[in-house]
Amino acid sequence: MTKTVTFACWDYDRVLPVLEGKVPVPGFEIAPVILKPSDLFPRTLRNQEFDISELSFSSYLYQCSQGTSQYIAIPVSTSRAFRHSCVYVRADAGINSPKDLEGRKVGIPEYQMTLVVWARGMLQDEYGVDFKKMKYRTGATNYAGLKERLPLKLPDDIDIKPIPSDKSTSDMLLEGKLDAIISPNTPDPFVEGNPKIKYLLDDIPAAEEAYFKNTGIFPIMHTVVIKKSVAEENPELAVNLFNALVEAKQQTYKRLQTLADLPAIKITLPWYPAELARTKSIMGEDYWAYGIEKNRNAIESMLRYSHEQYLSKEPLKIEDIFVKETLDLAGV
Repeated sequence: MTKTVTFACWDYDRVLPVLEGKVPVPGFEIAPVILKPSDLFPRTLRNQEFDISELSFSSYLYQCSQGTSQYIAIPVSTSRAFRHSCVYVRADAGINSPKDLEGRKVGIPEYQMTLVVWARGMLQDEYGVDFKKMKYRTGATNYAGLKERLPLKLPDDIDIKPIPSDKSTSDMLLEGKLDAIISPNTPDPFVEGNPKIKYLLDDIPAAEEAYFKNTGIFPIMHTVVIKKSVAEENPELAVNLFNALVEAKQQTYKRLQTLADLPAIKITLPWYPAELARTKSIMGEDYWAYGIEKNRNAIESMLRYSHEQYLSKEPLKIEDIFVKETLDLAGV
């Protein structure tokens, strides 16, 4: 007898086969709930609305460290991204290298946002930036009124304040009241070609490639979590879900390669076949790997950053955050 469980996630190509039932989860019927992360995460974090959910990796770790998480993760990453391109600066602010961010006012959406945690960690490890010396000003990039999703207790030496409720961090950057922005969203003035805003780093693709070659890290943004009560009542769910998501990812790999091999390009992207080949040459065939072993450095780095940046009260271990039965599963 199958049991229906809700699975809330954005409609990523690597997850859709499970959400649509094309790749089954043995013993379970998936009731999909398609939501953007910005709409989904508050409902999962605050109200625990869904049996299975995509979730911000940093927010999940924070709740685990506080002993308040009602969910347990499996080692699947629905969203990943290099974050060298998420730092923007005023062109006239005299910020010519990452170290120049120290002592500057830096706009961020939320202190605990996964992207911001990764960016601080990357700036620290790769460029020697002391993240404690940046002055954080919180607010949305292109609209007013964003607040932290989770209540934080940060030490007094972290200079952090919200921006005015009627401003965005892009507004503040243009006005010269901020020196830089760390954001998942491209500032509207940058999109419009305003010369006052530029990337912190010049050759971002080269920096990201060098970072991966040096560290083996493809940063994990979002993971998949199961409500603890549901996982306990259905001990087979975690492994079956993991295997289904692996199969969905493998099918997506095959579709992408098939498209690249066609005699005519069906995707409206001129260098798509070359870019797929380049990705594989740098990151390997399983470039969006699931499971612990292929992601150990990325996971352990995030656990370290969470503690170093005063989010996790005590250092978390991999065994603390994933379903036990999934710890040794291969992601292929």
